[in-house]
Amino acid sequence: MPRRALAEHRPYLLLSLIAGISYYFVVDDPIGGLWLMLWKGLAVGFLALYAAHRGLGRDSMLLSVVFALAALGDVMLDVSLLYAGILFTLSHSTAIILYIRNHREKTTVSQKLVAVAFIFLVPAIALFLTLSSSNAIPATAYAALIGAMAAGSWTSRFPRYRGGVGAALFVASHLLIIARETNHVQADTANLFIWPLYFVGQFLIATGVVQTIRKSRNVD
Repeated sequence: MPRRALAEHRPYLLLSLIAGISYYFVVDDPIGGLWLMLWKGLAVGFLALYAAHRGLGRDSMLLSVVFALAALGDVMLDVSLLYAGILFTLSHSTAIILYIRNHREKTTVSQKLVAVAFIFLVPAIALFLTLSSSNAIPATAYAALIGAMAAGSWTSRFPRYRGGVGAALFVASHLLIIARETNHVQADTANLFIWPLYFVGQFLIATGVVQTIRKSRNVD
């Protein structure tokens, strides 16, 4: 029954799971090429469709834009790091707007401390990893953006143990990419974790935000 309900009422979520899980096992395919790029993009692309299909109102449309831009960024990573970076920057900026619109009315001291940690520690870690690299400034600036995005998610009205944790996993995947590129972590080891952290993070954000929006409008 749960599988049938998922397939019938949340088909895009199911397709995202299929694409995201299967991509992990074909990512090292030596022939790769365009089909592999598109396969990767489908994983988060279906989350964009899920947000548009299951969500309600402007916030859901913003979330759909977040994932659509991220999916395009995933595809462009294998073409141009510059264009991929622009797409991800737009995606994170849209996510921050979404979280500001849905800021939690009351935040505890611990929630504020976690948000502050995201804002300051994430770029600090990126700076430490890239000190000897010519990319230190752009990497640190990008890390500051994703740290702000995670802080926004953690202090929003969306569930911290889905949306907030999802944002934290997303941050971890990108810091791991920086650590891989600066040879602080072996490529083979980093590659085992980057995609699962990234995809699971995006998946948790999608389900947490959409379900909260639907519940707030008394829609099952």
